[in-house]
Amino acid sequence: MVKRKTKKRRIVLGAVVIILIAIAILSIVSTNKNEVVKVTTTKVERRTIIQTVSAVGKIEPETKVKISSETSGEIIYLGVREGDTVRVGQLLVRIKPDIFETQLEQFKAAAEAAKMQIESALAEKVRAQSELQRVMELYQKEFASKQEFELAKANYERAVAAYNASLSNFQQALAAYKQTQKSFERTTITSPINGIVTSLSVEKGEKVVGTAQMAGTEIMQIADLTVMNAIVEVDENDIVNVKVGDSANIEVDALPNEIFKGIVVETGHSALVSRLGTQDEVTNFKVKIRFLKPDSRLRPGMSCNAEIQTSKKENVLAVPLQAVTVRTDGASMVSDVSSTDIQRSNQEQTKKNIPPSIVFINDNGKAKMVQVRTGISDDGYIEIIEGLKEGQEVVSGSFMAITKLLKDGSPIRIDSVKYKYTKNK
Repeated sequence: MVKRKTKKRRIVLGAVVIILIAIAILSIVSTNKNEVVKVTTTKVERRTIIQTVSAVGKIEPETKVKISSETSGEIIYLGVREGDTVRVGQLLVRIKPDIFETQLEQFKAAAEAAKMQIESALAEKVRAQSELQRVMELYQKEFASKQEFELAKANYERAVAAYNASLSNFQQALAAYKQTQKSFERTTITSPINGIVTSLSVEKGEKVVGTAQMAGTEIMQIADLTVMNAIVEVDENDIVNVKVGDSANIEVDALPNEIFKGIVVETGHSALVSRLGTQDEVTNFKVKIRFLKPDSRLRPGMSCNAEIQTSKKENVLAVPLQAVTVRTDGASMVSDVSSTDIQRSNQEQTKKNIPPSIVFINDNGKAKMVQVRTGISDDGYIEIIEGLKEGQEVVSGSFMAITKLLKDGSPIRIDSVKYKYTKNK
């Protein structure tokens, strides 16, 4: 009997415990449902929004010339060192010309001999022509036979041919002489541009291979450092926003705390693919940015970072970037500004399975979800095209509150700590 009462007491006690746990759970759920969310807010204000694209690259001169010799031989004179400033026509290198000097004498003598042959052939032509004229007159008066006339005619034609051949031989010998003379002149290398010697690959006494035989030996590089460019690589997702004429701020790693102004002068159309066929495959496009005021301290090959300003809008409504989020939890979309553009945008996004952009505004202590249409953005703010009015108070933090905790109609409490946004105000 005692055991039966004890068992009954245990059952009642267990039921009471279960009821208490259920009440506690319901209480917690109810409390969480009506829990006040602590947030920070900011006003919808008008700002200047500058959209930028970041890229990294190297500094290169606009004009860079590789100097090679067209003839092979030993360097007997080297008139510059790396870093020297040179002018157009300045003597840089001289190749030992001994072989070409010998060839010049040989072809010059051949040309003079050919010229003397012309004089001899011309004299023979004149003599044969006179003989033909004399025999022709005698033949017409029947004082010379037909055979004598034909022989004089053949001698004249032979003399004419010999004279023409001597002219051709002279032109051939003269051309060979001029070609050797050109090769001789190419043993002296002068600067084709004004600039600075940025690379020197040889020393006096070294032998170089001329470009007439193969690729040739690169002797030096000369660059015009008065016109400098930043050659950067832009991601394929951003290149569509970059256009010729966009302004840019350039930071050079070697010159910290200095910003150089530039302008986009060229955008590449050929993709630069790295790590092809892997999960880390990257596709970039080359963009050339011209320094507006190049600094004498800039050197080819220096690393740089560029912020290309692809779009700029002044006096537009804007809110902090983190104030705008997307929701896929089926919350209703409410807007204080009725617009068919927003509805059309919502329909297009729905077709593409893209959740709409929303913000939360402070509506008398409660969060009100508002759908917005956004525009360009910078590092701190995003343009609001439609959906909000100037002066409205939007929730700007915290990140967890905006992305997870807040619902349409959630009670909120304004935190005294404000997030600071100062860029482009």
